[in-house]
Amino acid sequence: MRIDKYLKVSRLIKRRTVAHDAAEQDRIFLNGKASKPGAQVKPGDVIEIVFGNSKMKVKVVSTPEHIGKDDAETMYEIIND
Repeated sequence: MRIDKYLKVSRLIKRRTVAHDAAEQDRIFLNGKASKPGAQVKPGDVIEIVFGNSKMKVKVVSTPEHIGKDDAETMYEIIND
């Protein structure tokens, strides 16, 4: 699954266009490297999202195409460094 779609489906970022723009501006990192919007995400990958002074690091658990909003948090684990 594309990283911009994953961020939207998992509800880490509210809209896919915002996720797309963040990836183009090098604010999304996949496994430690700046990510493009079309980068493929698979279980086990680590995503870091940088917005302003805040950072969020998550580990991908699953990549279903569709999931309900109540189950979206099961798609990732938050990593604290």
